[in-house]
Amino acid sequence: MPPGRPLTVLQVIPTLETGGAERTTIDIAAALVKRGDHALVASAGGRLASELTEIGATLFDVPVGAKNPYDLGLNVLRIGGLIKEFGIDVVHARSRAPAWAARLACRRAGIPFVTTFHGSYAERNALKRFYNSVMASGDVVIANSHYTADLIAQRYGAEPERIVVIQRGTDLARFSAEAVSDERRNALRREWGLEAGERIVLNLARLTGWKGQSVLIEAASLPQLSAHGDVVVVLAGDAQGRDTYRQTLERSIATHDLNGRLRIVGHCADAPAALALADVAIIASTEPEAFGRTAVEAAALGVPVVATALGATAETVLAPPACAADQRTGWLVPSGDAAALADGIHAALALSPGERQALAGRARTHAMRFSVEAMQQATLAVYDRLTGRGSA
Repeated sequence: MPPGRPLTVLQVIPTLETGGAERTTIDIAAALVKRGDHALVASAGGRLASELTEIGATLFDVPVGAKNPYDLGLNVLRIGGLIKEFGIDVVHARSRAPAWAARLACRRAGIPFVTTFHGSYAERNALKRFYNSVMASGDVVIANSHYTADLIAQRYGAEPERIVVIQRGTDLARFSAEAVSDERRNALRREWGLEAGERIVLNLARLTGWKGQSVLIEAASLPQLSAHGDVVVVLAGDAQGRDTYRQTLERSIATHDLNGRLRIVGHCADAPAALALADVAIIASTEPEAFGRTAVEAAALGVPVVATALGATAETVLAPPACAADQRTGWLVPSGDAAALADGIHAALALSPGERQALAGRARTHAMRFSVEAMQQATLAVYDRLTGRGSA
C-alpha cells in the first residue's frame, strides 16, 4: 500500500462487555486513531461500546460471535462487504467464531489476516481442537504471553516466524496510586459495606468455575485466615448469567460460616479503585491464565499478589524459586490447594510496613514491562509489516 495512505484495520470480537480481549480491542483502536489511521470494529456491542466510539473508532453491529454454520456463512459475507466498502487493509480476529468468518473473508479479498490468542482454549476432543485451530491460522499469530506462544507451537505446529509475543498492556497511569482518589476508594468501601480499618483480600474476576472462587472460599475458612479478624474477602466480578454458580458460592459461604467475612459484590466498574483498596489481590484460577492482567494491574498499584502457579502467572508475578525471596512481588501457589492459598495470603498480610513498601516498589518496577504503549506499538508494527509500511 502507498506509505502515506492511512491504514484501515477491522477488529472482530463477539461482544464488548468486559475482559482482556475487549479492553485490548479498545486500546488498539485508540492507537490507530491517534496515528491517523482508521479503526473499525465488528461486534454485537456491550457496555464498552460507547468508550470505543468516544475515541473515534467505528463500530459495526455484526453478530460475529454466532457459531452455527448458517450464521458463520452470513458473517463471511458481512465481513467481506465491509472489506470492500471501506478498503480494509488488515482484519484482526480476537475470538474463534469471528476468526472463522474473518479468515474466509480475508482469503477471498486477498488481504492479511491476524489473530490474537487471548486464552488457552480447552480442548476435549479432536473437533474442538479443529475449531480452536483457526486462531493459529493467521498470517501473524499474536500470543499474549510466552506461555501462550509455546502452547500455540506445541498444539498447532504453527511456524515460529508466524508467532509474535505481544504481552497484554496495562494503562500504568490509570493503575497508579496517584490516579485513584480517596473519594473513589471510600465510595467502594461504602458500596461494599466495609468498615474503616478492615483489611481487604480481593478477587477481581468474573464469576465462573475456573476462576477458583470456590477454592478461595475454602481458604478463607482455614485457621491461617480466620485468625485475621480484621480481614474481609471480596469477590468482585460479573456472573454473566451464571446464576447457578453464584448460588453455589453463596451456599458455600454459608456452609463455611463466612457470612460477613466474605462478600460477593458483583461487577466492579472501577478496577483501579478496587485494587487500590485491596491489601492483597488474589488470582485463584484452576486453569492456566494465558496472561492475567489483574496481576499486572495490582503490581502497578504496589499490591501483593497471591496467584496459582499456572500459565503465564510466572511472567507477571515474581516469586521463589524463580527469584530470590527478597525480589518477590507476590506468591505463587499450587492450583486448587486451599491450604497453600491461605498460607500465601497469610504471608502477604503478615508483611511489616517496611517489607510491604519494599515489595510494592519491586512490583511497580516489574509492572513497567507491561505498558499499554508497548503493546500498542508492537501491534501497529505487525500491521505495518503485513501491509508493506514497515519496510517503507
